[in-house]
Order: sequence, then C-alpha cells, then structure tokens
Amino acid sequence: MRSSALGRCAARTVTALTVALALAVSVAPLTGTAQAHEAASGSLSFSGEPGEYISGGKSYAFTPGTTEMFDISGPTSGSAVGATVVTPEGERWSLSMEAPYGQKLTAGTTYSNALSWPEARPEDPKLQFSVTDRYCESGTGSFTISDIVYGPHGYIRAVDATFERYCSGSALPVRGELHAQMPEPPAELSIGVGLTTTGTVDRRTGEITVGGTATCNKPARLSINVSAYQTQKQGTATGSHEDLIVVCEPGSPVPWTTSFPSNIDPTASFQPGAAVLRALARADDRDYPVSVSDFQSADIGLTRS
Repeated sequence: MRSSALGRCAARTVTALTVALALAVSVAPLTGTAQAHEAASGSLSFSGEPGEYISGGKSYAFTPGTTEMFDISGPTSGSAVGATVVTPEGERWSLSMEAPYGQKLTAGTTYSNALSWPEARPEDPKLQFSVTDRYCESGTGSFTISDIVYGPHGYIRAVDATFERYCSGSALPVRGELHAQMPEPPAELSIGVGLTTTGTVDRRTGEITVGGTATCNKPARLSINVSAYQTQKQGTATGSHEDLIVVCEPGSPVPWTTSFPSNIDPTASFQPGAAVLRALARADDRDYPVSVSDFQSADIGLTRS
C-alpha cells in the first residue's frame, strides 16, 4: 500500500511539473503597454489664437534635431499614437490621440467629437494636448490620421496627423500637425535554451549539478526555471531551481550550470543513472513590450561526482 501511494504521489508531482514547465512557449504581449522610440525625422507644429490657454496664443514648430526628445509612442494594440517633445529649455509638450475602445487607428480617418480623460467614454475618441505647466482635464476636438504605418507589436514606423482642440469649453482652438518618420524597427527578441545531456550527482547529499547554454539575437536577461526528475524502484526524485538568471549577449552560446537536491515532494534522492532534465527560459524584449520564452526537455545521464 505504501509503495502504491508513493507512486501516485510521484506521478502527480511529475505531471504538475510537466504542465508548469510546458506553458505557452511564445511571444506574450504585455497587453496595452505603450512603447516609445525617438523619431528619425519629422515635426510637431501648432498655433493657438490669442488667449488660447495651452499655446498661449503663440505658434511653435519642433523637430527631432532641435529638441532634447522627440519620441513617438503607441500601444501594442495600435489604438493610439502619442508624441512627447522636450525642448532644450526643459518644456515637455505631450500629444495623445486614441481611437474608440477596441478600434485601431486607421489611415484616412477623421475622429470627431474627441474628448479628454476622464470624461471620455469607451466609445469616444480621445484627444489630449498639454505642456509642462498648462493642462486642462476637460476639452473637445477632433483629429485626422492622414497616414500611419505599423511595425512589430504596434511599433509606429510613420505617422501624419492633424488635430484641433478646445480646452475646457473655450471657443479658442489650438491647431497642429504631427509628422514623424521612425528608424527601422529593432529586431524582435529570439532566445534559446540548450541542455547538456550529462550531469553529476553527489552521493552523499543527493544534489545534482546540471547545465546547458543560452542564446539570443540581441542582449537579454534570461530567467530560467530548471527541473529534473528520476524514476526509481522505490520512488521518484524531483528537484528544481527557479529563476536562474543568465545575462545573454548575441554571438556565442552562454553556458550555465546549477545544482539542487530532490526538493519537490521527494520520495527518493537522486542517484547515478538516467534522468529527465527540463528548462523553461523567459526574457523581456528591451525594444518591445513583450516577453518571449523557450522550453526544452532532454534525457540525461547522471554520474557520481
């Protein structure tokens, strides 16, 4: 009876471990997260009539070459576009244009009756324009997306738009244009985890030492969950090391090793012989709001250390 109970417990442990490590091995967007990149060329120009609050009744024109920052941003959904311009004097101008909830910004479309947060409803387009020390929560307006081109994960490659906004019920509008060409989109992150098919076991402590390699096509910080199990006559040895950090640079594979005993509901200690090694690697893409992963499993041989 005891052996049967131990077998059922080991089977449950191994099954749970397999399911946990074999989670979706794919690109996983961090939903809705905005990404910002410096424009290669373009302009943000606008003017307001005398007495208009945000512009102060003046005209402005900014380009990437004359500012400290000229960032274009957008979420992975492609539902919005924003521009952030920081002048050499430290003024921060911010423009945001967003389609109604669930819609993607579409070239050739004029979005009328655009409101500001927080009064805008999900079905309303949203428009906000402000500078460091001048901001109005309520306002109305419209904007036209003349052209917009997307890259991976909502990366905005180019945008041409015009906007008109009235602040807090004022009859005086600020009108402007946004034009931006972006650099070529960065490569999407790709990672791999390899497993060495041999390992060692300390007969005194039952601790095993296993390893492998990590690869990437651009710099990344990999978090690797490593586990192993070994079925024996009297039970199952099952252990793991979670969140092993490997700093990866493109080029040559980066080796990694880790040691651990049977520490997951063990019914036996690791012994020399055959075992199964598994690894799930995950990393965030530094250029896009996504994470990627890779899962590998291999039969290995453990020898006495």
